[in-house]
Amino acid sequence: MEALQRLTRRQIDALRSVASQERPDRGVSLKATAASLKVRPPSALAYLTHLESLGLIARYRGKSRLTSRGRSTLNEYQRHHRVAETLFGRLGLPAQASCDAAREIDLALSHRTVEEVCRAQQHPTACPHGEPIAACSSEDGGA
Repeated sequence: MEALQRLTRRQIDALRSVASQERPDRGVSLKATAASLKVRPPSALAYLTHLESLGLIARYRGKSRLTSRGRSTLNEYQRHHRVAETLFGRLGLPAQASCDAAREIDLALSHRTVEEVCRAQQHPTACPHGEPIAACSSEDGGA
């Protein structure tokens, strides 16, 4: 998805913050987002405004919620990160070092590259931390 490669690390962090704090009955306040990101509200607002312009979040009465496109982008990011993390883990790095290394490159990886790395790793099902890795989009027909 092209939206993922247009995001900065801090914008991904803001997207993750909204996802982790929103509830079915309420969105996330700017103050809560800023606190979770450890930034002042104007900085958090800048991240959220960009995410809203991309259609990844919707804001209503000062509360932010993920859109379906935002949820899809976040899922794609998690897949990129976990596939990269697994690659570094298989190279011998401990789990946290694998995670740190993956954060250095996960936003730069194209969807095609992630699919190729996943196939080369014989479709891992979990990252070094035990979190699930979604199946490749090409797996439904066999790859």
